[in-house]
Order: sequence, then C-alpha cells, then structure tokens
Amino acid sequence: MRVVITGATGNVGTALVRALAAEPAVSSIVGLARRRPAWSAPKTVWATADVARDELAPHLLGADAVVHLAWLIQPSRDERVTHAVNVEGSARVFAAAAQAGVGVLVHASSVGTYAVGPKDRRVDESWDATGIPSSFYSRHKAAAERALDGLETAHPDLRVVRLRPALIFQRAAASEVRRLFAGPLLPGALLRRGLLPLSPRNPRLLVQGVHADDVADAYRRALVREVRGAFNVAAEPVLDADAIRDVLGARATVPVSAGVLRAAAALTWRARLQPTEPGWVDLGLGVPLMATDRARTELGWSARHAATSALEELLDALRRGEGGPTPPLETTAGGRARVKEIATRVGGRG
Repeated sequence: MRVVITGATGNVGTALVRALAAEPAVSSIVGLARRRPAWSAPKTVWATADVARDELAPHLLGADAVVHLAWLIQPSRDERVTHAVNVEGSARVFAAAAQAGVGVLVHASSVGTYAVGPKDRRVDESWDATGIPSSFYSRHKAAAERALDGLETAHPDLRVVRLRPALIFQRAAASEVRRLFAGPLLPGALLRRGLLPLSPRNPRLLVQGVHADDVADAYRRALVREVRGAFNVAAEPVLDADAIRDVLGARATVPVSAGVLRAAAALTWRARLQPTEPGWVDLGLGVPLMATDRARTELGWSARHAATSALEELLDALRRGEGGPTPPLETTAGGRARVKEIATRVGGRG
C-alpha cells in the first residue's frame, strides 16, 4: 500500500509516519508539507505542497490511500487564511484524491465537529456534526465534513473514513502547542508542578485527551481495515477538574463561571497577550463527551496511554522547552527569543 499524508510534519503527522513505517501492509509513504523537513523516516519520501494553492493530483497519482491531516490553527485573527487551508484546501485534497483514483481517503476530523452536547454521558458518532458556531476551528471542521458528504455521494466507490479524536498530546509537539495556543509570553517555569495553587472548576469544563501515538494507531487501523464512516478516538479518564488539578499539582480547585472563562480569554486575546481566540472556550465547554465503542469493535483500537499521562508528558515537555524534528515542531520555529511569534502580533498572521 502506497500512502500519501498531507500535513505529515505536524503533531499527528509525525506520529503517523512512525506508525506506518512499522506497518507491513504499507510499502511506501509520501509526506506532503509546506516545508521539507530534515527528519528522515523509513519508507518515507517528502514532497512540498500547499493544499490551498498547489497542484495536488500529481502527488496522489499511484497512491492507494490518502490521509488528510493538513490544517491551520493560526493565524487566529485572519479567518480568510485559515479558511483557505482548512475548508477550501480540504475540498481541493478531496477532489484531487477522486481525480487520482485513490481507493481510500482518511480525513482528520475532530471532536470539534460536534454540536453542543452532554457532559454527563457519552455520545456516539451519530451526534449532530454541525459544530460550535462561535469557534472558527469547529465551523471549519464541520464544513470539511459536509464536503466529505458530497464526495461520498459523487464517488461511492471511494472508501472514506473520518476520525474524530479528542485533544492530542505528545512530548514532541510541546513547542508547537505553546506557539499555537499560549503564545510567546508563556514561560515554561510557570507550568512547574505545584506552582499554581488553584485550578478552575466548571461543570462543563470536562474534556477528553489522547496520545498522538494512539491516534496514529487508529489511523493505521483505518487504512488497513475495510471500514467506512466516522470513529471517535479518546482515552480514559475524562480530564475533569480533579484530574487537571492532580496533573498540575494544584492544591485545590476554584469554581469559575463560563462567562468568566470566556471573558478572560477574550480580554487576553484582544490585548494580544495570547493567540487563542475565545471561541476555543466555547468549544471546550460545548462539545460532548465521546463514546469510543465503534473504534474498539470495528478498528480493534484501544488507547495504550491514559489521557492523564499523555497530558503530563506534554506539560513536562513544555516546562523543559522541548520540541520535535520537523519545521512545525522544532523549538526554534518561533525564532530566537520567540521574535517570529511576536512579529505575527501574537496570532495576527501566519
């Protein structure tokens, strides 16, 4: 099996390259990215392509499968740029896969594609996938899935799989996670275990997490098994207020209303103290908890890492200022003294 991966140098992409390099059914991997990495991996060749601009079909000719991971989180202040990659770029990848006669398309969707849902029970993949309107990330994930609906109707012989993972953590992604979500002003020392005496508690502040290696294993299984449709991917336990308190080493939790959480995010974002727009708070508070029964039964998948240990791994790497081997993950990606991040006006442009 020859597999093409868009966004192959990111958090999930690097984990997937590692997973497929060890998969006997995969003979070769083409990693597509905007910037060619110096990192090498077995069975893997690199090609440069921007899914929003470049001709994609030539890269996909002869491929048995495409895994579409390319996605922009930043710039958070210019949705024209993120929409061009996330929505229009995804549609271009889907069309190129059909044009090239690829047999399998696996798309990186997200828990963020879901509409507001329950936090006191788990929902399956039939939950409404129309997103959280105030979150550009969620709107884009929902729009990409609607484009997939059209693709499946037009090309019923194309096997389409959508993975909807929870928050994805790994050590190598620490530098990227800090740049994308915290910005250049966050000192790693602030995350030292036990330094923060209090952590927030809100009845809707329950999220799920999963290690990047476990997500990559789900993608691998989706490629080699004859499955279709959507699959929720998340590890246990749920990251509730008590779990987050324990991971941070805080002494107690303090009740915080949704309005206060959103106002704090909005104030710091508008003041350009951090790059995460307030829709992310709405997303975290809004999306439902996911059931993973289908992934377990049809993919034979289960998480090898607890969600808490995956989060602890990421936080430890953030404290240490660690990163990964590709341009998006490198510790130097933000420039010396994070000057490149500051030059974007903290999420103002790519």
